Amino acid sequence: MRFEVAGDRVFASTGSAPHDATKPGVLFVHGAGMDHSVWVMPARYFARHGFGVLAPDLPAHGRSGGNALTSISAMARWLVEVLDVLDVEQTAVVGHSMGSLVAHSFARLYPDRCRTLALLGTSAPMPVTELLLNAAEDDDHAAIDMANGWSHSARGKLGGNQNPGLWMLRGGERLLEMSAPGVFHTDLKACNEFSAKEGDAVRCPSLVIVGEADQMTPIRAGISVAEVLPGAMIVRLPGCGHAMMSERPNDVLDALIQIV
Repeated sequence: MRFEVAGDRVFASTGSAPHDATKPGVLFVHGAGMDHSVWVMPARYFARHGFGVLAPDLPAHGRSGGNALTSISAMARWLVEVLDVLDVEQTAVVGHSMGSLVAHSFARLYPDRCRTLALLGTSAPMPVTELLLNAAEDDDHAAIDMANGWSHSARGKLGGNQNPGLWMLRGGERLLEMSAPGVFHTDLKACNEFSAKEGDAVRCPSLVIVGEADQMTPIRAGISVAEVLPGAMIVRLPGCGHAMMSERPNDVLDALIQIV
């Protein structure tokens, strides 16, 4: 689906179903340098089970225009503009990696708009190593190699995806390669500078999914986030890396079904 926000074109996947603002909403937020395509499986599932799905490409990502937003709070505010344009009053918010920071901020800044919250591969703060930041700033492919390699577990690098026909490691690499110049660095810098101080405490039901082999946002960091969320459910994925939607798609979906 294509529409405009503040004069810029926006693309959002609806799970291959017509947009319907009267249905309970589910808003998916992708990570740094990524786009809506990381959510294909859960987006289609919820669209076919009575939900109004939106998986937007953030500005300058995927098929969306505009300039990349430079802070997590700006991304959260942009999501509210998307919901306003599409007449969505309230939604579940699901975010992965950088998207988890955006989702978390959304829930704090706009508590009346957030029905439930799911954070995947999360950490707060979310520091980014200087080596990765510098490579991304130079648009050096080494940044993609580092981020993609660290995002996959040892098993994930070998193949054997639960959904036949998908090559996890190359798929993640190709998605980052498609990112426009400067966008990946802008995203990583926003993650590195994130502070979880703005807004109120989260008060909606929440879920945190952690990969036990996650090198990007280690399991202890995700559990620390869950511990400050009231009554948060924690789902641990044994042997799973940061790229959990590709490494363990069925387990991720099963966990989301519990909260969305």
